[in-house]
Amino acid sequence: MANNLEEMIRHCEEICKLLIDYEVADLVDESPIHESFRYSLIKFGTYLSEMDGKISQEERDCIEKCIGFCPGVEDLKQIKYREKLSSAEYGKEIPLLLKYCVLADARKSIKDDPYHHQKGQIVVDTYRLFGQTIMACNANPSERAARKLTVYCDRLTSFLEEYGVKVSAMDKMYPVKDVSGKQQEAEPQELEKILESFNALVGLQAVKDEVNSLVNLIKVQKMREANGFKAPGVSKHMVFSGNPGTGKTTVARTLADIYRNLGVLEKGQLVEVDRSGLVKGYIGQTALKVKEVIESALGGILFIDEAYSLVVGKGEGDFGQEAVDTLLKAMEDHRDDLVVIVAGYPDLMNEFLESNPGLKSRFNKFIYFEDYTAKEQIAILKSMCEKQDYKLSKSAEKEALRFFEERYRLQLENNGNARDVRNYMEKAISNHASRVVSVSEPTKECLCTLEKEDLEKITL
Repeated sequence: MANNLEEMIRHCEEICKLLIDYEVADLVDESPIHESFRYSLIKFGTYLSEMDGKISQEERDCIEKCIGFCPGVEDLKQIKYREKLSSAEYGKEIPLLLKYCVLADARKSIKDDPYHHQKGQIVVDTYRLFGQTIMACNANPSERAARKLTVYCDRLTSFLEEYGVKVSAMDKMYPVKDVSGKQQEAEPQELEKILESFNALVGLQAVKDEVNSLVNLIKVQKMREANGFKAPGVSKHMVFSGNPGTGKTTVARTLADIYRNLGVLEKGQLVEVDRSGLVKGYIGQTALKVKEVIESALGGILFIDEAYSLVVGKGEGDFGQEAVDTLLKAMEDHRDDLVVIVAGYPDLMNEFLESNPGLKSRFNKFIYFEDYTAKEQIAILKSMCEKQDYKLSKSAEKEALRFFEERYRLQLENNGNARDVRNYMEKAISNHASRVVSVSEPTKECLCTLEKEDLEKITL
């Protein structure tokens, strides 16, 4: 079984006993928490299995192998209805074992804890791995099931964060195994570190859910391949739609790293181009240029920004259509070693896809990037300032929030999101320098603090 799930479940069962031995939360015997853990996993397995409307024998066998037993089909159906597994309420449930682990980890209730106060993280990782393993039993693992798995595990992770016991990839002290089965003792997997950094980005929650669901789906396909099952291909070409400055290039770069780490792409480089890098002015030149760009992107991701501009002059002697036709052929010829992501404004990207039937058939995964809220832009601003050894005074932070709330309320067409934040910060730093240069003996605090007066007259 991939990823040593049985060992992770054994860890959880040992944690149950450890909690009893130390009388955490006044537990008086092993039965309630131990049986609750097993029953909770059965519920979770049933929840994911039911995505296709039935629980297969393979999925039941998997549950039995992992937990030691599995209820009959009719009993599982009763569990589904009794526990309301089809409702949104189930997705909000926090398993009993996780609650007790978080309590013990937060209070450091267990002296000489063999799990280094990481019991809650172990439980969450076990649920994620169990979910991936259940999905791998399905002949056609669905994106819907992957999304359900992602959202559920994200909720468990948020519970860890709420109580300050989430463990970073660098700090995990228990063994982990990647999808190939190779064990890593103290050195965490690079993929986990990439995802951790990605999930720490400000905002983009819907985008994060999509990417994490895609990772779950690819991991499941890898598990199926490792166990000799057929693995239907996962569509990797994507459409990113959203306004400028919403993180589309950043996410594309992260996906390149993820695909490389999962073995989906050999190199994982990101090649960024726009119309000017593909379309030339004479017959035949455009096709040659596109082929040259594609050659450089093989083994990685070709990211085409403002892709809609390729078809703007269609029918007027423009060579953009030649670029599209050459691109479509390359996507077919290099289906295993090239991923293409096209990006741009939502409405214009729809027009782009409608311009050619071949485009719609190649790109069937869409990710929408919402504008950042004012509070998210402030979080980005503070992060940018910190990287350059600046900080905002309280009055400056209030002024910045007022500024971005006003822009967000007006829903400006030229909203640049994170780019606006960067420009805003650069102007604030310039104003700060003009103010501080006249101070005879500025303190360290003065040199690094942006005040309200540095921000008040900024326009974008």
